[in-house]
Amino acid sequence: MTQAQATVSPPASAFARLRDPSWYQEYGVYMAVAVLLLFNALFTDHFMTAGNLRTQLVQVAPVVIVALGMALVIGTEGVDLSVGSTMALATALLPLYLGYGLVPALAVALLAGAVVGAVNGALVSVIGLQPIVATLALFVGGRGLALVVADGRLKQIVNPDVLALGTGSFLGVPLVVLIAGVLAVAVALLVRRTTFGRRLVAVGGNRSAAALAGLPVRRVLTGVYVLCGVLAALAGILATARLTASDPSSLGTLMELSAITAVVVGGTPLSGGSVRVLGTVAGALLMQLLRATLVKHDLPDSTAQIAQAAIIVAAVYVARERRSR
Repeated sequence: MTQAQATVSPPASAFARLRDPSWYQEYGVYMAVAVLLLFNALFTDHFMTAGNLRTQLVQVAPVVIVALGMALVIGTEGVDLSVGSTMALATALLPLYLGYGLVPALAVALLAGAVVGAVNGALVSVIGLQPIVATLALFVGGRGLALVVADGRLKQIVNPDVLALGTGSFLGVPLVVLIAGVLAVAVALLVRRTTFGRRLVAVGGNRSAAALAGLPVRRVLTGVYVLCGVLAALAGILATARLTASDPSSLGTLMELSAITAVVVGGTPLSGGSVRVLGTVAGALLMQLLRATLVKHDLPDSTAQIAQAAIIVAAVYVARERRSR
């Protein structure tokens, strides 16, 4: 090989990688976040300030928490449409038990999320319903139950301990952002370092083969939905603390779509068998930054929705192209 040929070869290799759909599924979301941040640094006034970036992180934190649970569910080739209703149920229960103290109130709200997840898991793993059908029931019924529990009314939260969860910080980092970061690390370790995580991926890859191999498929599926429900309830608690009010009629509305979008854009395939935790976090951040960018440039919210839809279609297309190769 001549020196000229050796010089020309690397660019051709790099170009080949850019044409590979798997490259975009692995790294596309990170590249998109970087490009969007660069665009805002150059063309959006006051976007890259510490205050604005802090605001963006605080706003996206509940989405990240819910998306982490959704990623686990999608990793088993499932989906959970009830996460928004679970958030509503948690916010409805929280003020009812604050009179007993912060810990009991939090425990009840999180337990409600676990119960919702257990019901979803039982419908999927024991009854054998399709996940979209099983969770659709609680998507509708869960919010109705939340409205009944709250008597259909918005309730102000004045408990300082709860409010600190939404407005407090530790070493300058907002608590909601810190909690979301810790949970992302915990979920990543769960998937990569634990027996449960390996079983989750195996069940999502091929449920029949996992059952034949002696894996506890029902237990894994139920556990995944329980974790998703608990994370959704926690997101509801943190959102309530930040908004200083319990409003089950609106809290968590369309959260299931935001979470699914973050997971899909982050590279986790809808066909299951894989969970990309860091990609999910980046996917949620990308959607938040995109919406904030368009708002800063005085574009209507409908434009942001169209842009998000285009990104979802592109992500699904890239995933399909990768599977077909």
